[in-house]
Amino acid sequence: MISRIVLMKVHVLIALFILPVAIMFFVTGAFYTWGVKGEYETTVQKLYLKTPLQEELSFLVNVAEEELNKQKVSLPTGKAKIKKIGKSFQLEWTGSSKDIVLEPTANPLIAQLKIKNTGWHRHFVQLHKAKGGITFKVYATILAVGLLFLLISGFIMAWQLSNFRKMTLTSTIFGLMFFVAMFISS
Repeated sequence: MISRIVLMKVHVLIALFILPVAIMFFVTGAFYTWGVKGEYETTVQKLYLKTPLQEELSFLVNVAEEELNKQKVSLPTGKAKIKKIGKSFQLEWTGSSKDIVLEPTANPLIAQLKIKNTGWHRHFVQLHKAKGGITFKVYATILAVGLLFLLISGFIMAWQLSNFRKMTLTSTIFGLMFFVAMFISS
């Protein structure tokens, strides 16, 4: 069994290490719940094509990559997908610092490219939504593991003190019941 003092030190070190990213997730999550998602600065461009856009992901990504590379604009860090819109479609490619939308127009040889650069708050929201690169995804996983460790180690430290056992058990049961009630009511 790990000594209480070692458990407390590790608990504090992990809490302080993950504090900045935890605050980012807490703030962006709370604001997002109330519809505050941050802003974009959007530019819309016409692309003149040699062949019409095809509803094929690799083709659309290739068209978008070529245009972004031509403009020396970095690629979005997230994943690209095709979104159906009625009888039409569009490429949506999201990331932490920018989103792009590539869609056909009424003229099959002209496409529309929207480049949506994120404002500072939207950048954090995009990271929260796992739209960042692999390094931030690893960092977010470290946060998740760290939070789980903090909760479990906090439970263990409270359980080790006989004066806190009843309160620990009561709070755990009440928290579980409250979670189930909120889940069912939502």
